[in-house]
Amino acid sequence: MATVTKNIMIMEHPMIFVRIATMNDIKYADEIAQEIEASAILRGSGISQRTPASIGEKMRADKAVVAVTATGEWVGFAYLEVWEAGAFVSNSGLIVAPRFRNAGVAKAIKERIFKMSRRLYPDAKVFSITSGTAVMKMNSRLGFQPVGFEEITQDDAFWTGCKSCVNYDILQGKKKCNCLCTAMLFDPQTAVLSPEHSVVLTETGYKSQLVSNNY
Repeated sequence: MATVTKNIMIMEHPMIFVRIATMNDIKYADEIAQEIEASAILRGSGISQRTPASIGEKMRADKAVVAVTATGEWVGFAYLEVWEAGAFVSNSGLIVAPRFRNAGVAKAIKERIFKMSRRLYPDAKVFSITSGTAVMKMNSRLGFQPVGFEEITQDDAFWTGCKSCVNYDILQGKKKCNCLCTAMLFDPQTAVLSPEHSVVLTETGYKSQLVSNNY
């Protein structure tokens, strides 16, 4: 039987560490970029591409979370970015290596990047745009609500990042009012938090030992 604590779940599968990325993790950037591209092709849905250089930049700036095994195998990734002088923070790029999917890793990464965003920018509105049902459910658990695109950042640099998405023509055609992705927003002034949002790692059903470091 698994032993459960707030930050650790022990089972027979490899231990997975979910932590803030460092410069030492830039070695995973190529693999992360390749997996994001492969996932977009496999799903046939809109996912903006990320270059290894841009992923490495997030790691250098302490704006990313990685999941790795005890033996150094890359497991997952996500990052945050700040817009409009801290008025908005985006949580983006969530990806998990195929063999570690359906093991609770994405939830752990999602919670960690969200907590990191809230700690660093407590007054900012945190948003995510996605076409994935699983990510929408994770966002909802953390207090995000679906909103129109007009309620998230209007910074041109953010929307430029959508150019690598296969659905960019749709976005342009609708003048950035909407697209196939759903925008979801956590507003610290109005959000109603799910009671379990801070204990994602205690959920049953994890197939790996997950360790979320408290830094």
